[in-house]
Amino acid sequence: MHQVIKTCFSRLLFICMLSSLIAIDIQADKHDALDRIVQVSKNKGTIYELLKDLSEQSGYLFIYDSQIIDNDKKVKITKGEYSLRDAIYLITENNRLQIDLSGTYILLRLAETQIQANTNDSIPIPAQDIHFTIKGVLFDQETKESIIFASVSILSTSIGTITNQDGGFQLVVPDSLQNHKVKFSHIGYESQEIDLTLLKGETIDLGLKPQAITLQEVVVSTVNPEQTLNDMLNNRAANYASEPAYLTTFYREGIDHNYRNIDLTESVLQIYKTGYNRNAANDQVKLIKKRRILNRLETDTIFPKMRSGIKSCLILDVIKELPEFTVPGKETPYTYSYKGKTFVDNRPVNIISFQQKEHIQEPLYAGDLYIEAENKALVEVRFEINSRLADKATHAFIDKKALGLKIDLQQAQYIVSYKPSEDGQYYVNHVRGDLRFKIRRKKRLFSSPLHFWFEMATCDIKTKEVKSFPLNERLSTTRIFAETKHTYDKNFWKNFNIILPENDLENSIIHNLHEVLITEQ
Repeated sequence: MHQVIKTCFSRLLFICMLSSLIAIDIQADKHDALDRIVQVSKNKGTIYELLKDLSEQSGYLFIYDSQIIDNDKKVKITKGEYSLRDAIYLITENNRLQIDLSGTYILLRLAETQIQANTNDSIPIPAQDIHFTIKGVLFDQETKESIIFASVSILSTSIGTITNQDGGFQLVVPDSLQNHKVKFSHIGYESQEIDLTLLKGETIDLGLKPQAITLQEVVVSTVNPEQTLNDMLNNRAANYASEPAYLTTFYREGIDHNYRNIDLTESVLQIYKTGYNRNAANDQVKLIKKRRILNRLETDTIFPKMRSGIKSCLILDVIKELPEFTVPGKETPYTYSYKGKTFVDNRPVNIISFQQKEHIQEPLYAGDLYIEAENKALVEVRFEINSRLADKATHAFIDKKALGLKIDLQQAQYIVSYKPSEDGQYYVNHVRGDLRFKIRRKKRLFSSPLHFWFEMATCDIKTKEVKSFPLNERLSTTRIFAETKHTYDKNFWKNFNIILPENDLENSIIHNLHEVLITEQ
């Protein structure tokens, strides 16, 4: 049976501490900490609500699997003073839980005897190939909305992934790194670092706190947008690698018609990435793994194909392929403004907004550039074609179309982010493109939506012994990638990091599982 990757975002709850009201010295000995007295002030509520009270009172963050502890179960308890250990047992109604402390975290799990009983039939993993996985979803602590395209990375390594458009993530980690920390970060949020030993094999819900900007920072900020862009350009040599590197990336592309995915291709690629001072034509791509899932019905009469999605990801490395909006000057067709300040990993970032000048009637771009205030590195750019003039750019995106079809571009959006590696140099971290069209047959009254999208995330970086690929191993980036032949692999993803499929995409695939064609050629 072909493997269909299934996500689960609700199995485990990560309770984020809102404030530390008292009581326990979090540097104390484990047993001392668990024996400290806390006040149970509510006599009923859900397990989630009552443990959240303990979290706020004690200063500890709870991590637990909701297959063991039902978050929504309502319990009735007696108010009073208890040791932290007894309060946990009382609220969870399970005095056989194993309670582990590490730093500011309390992990609740089954006792070892229970785990062994549940895993007697498991198949041992070869010692030379041991990995573990952490999964979950990131959300905004205040709004509870999913945080998309956040970075999930192992500190002091180049291993990482990103969250999908549901905020979901999956990270496969070599067992040799279990004593490291995993960092969750996104522009505008306070980053979180957690010991991997706490999350090993777990699924978590994790809230990130928006990073506030003080009034003083707002008042004293005087930023010249054009000068900021020029500083970014002048510091490219200091911030971005000039030597080639191998980037192991996860790439996927999809086609949605009438809000239904009809074609999905996922792959692992190795990129021979040349330095920032060489254009994208010098980058090379080697295919490691690939699969394609077709979900076309007999009633489908339109069969669109995507060309050059991978090439687009290479060209969208805007540090290498400087687009016109990154180079201000007297003849520039763009106007610039300072939009404000935010943070990434506690580093201040200036936001420079740009849009085409009003008198220009050809479709250009509008968007925001995020540039670190201190080292002038570009960490992210979000931009799109001027929506008012988007239909004029249709011909630039459509290679061929059948007679009798009218296609109009509605929207073309892009996001590109960069992340520093261990040596402090920045590499492209994530690229995403979304192209939306309206398609209508001539003499038909109604049109239907057509959505092409592609996405690439860097999962690992190697800078030693980097050589260009032999000609026979290089993948053509101009052809229709979905139709590229590749050998079937029954252990498809194995230990590669991927972007999890969004819920809608996953449900579409699973719902039509008996009708889709999964090809791993």
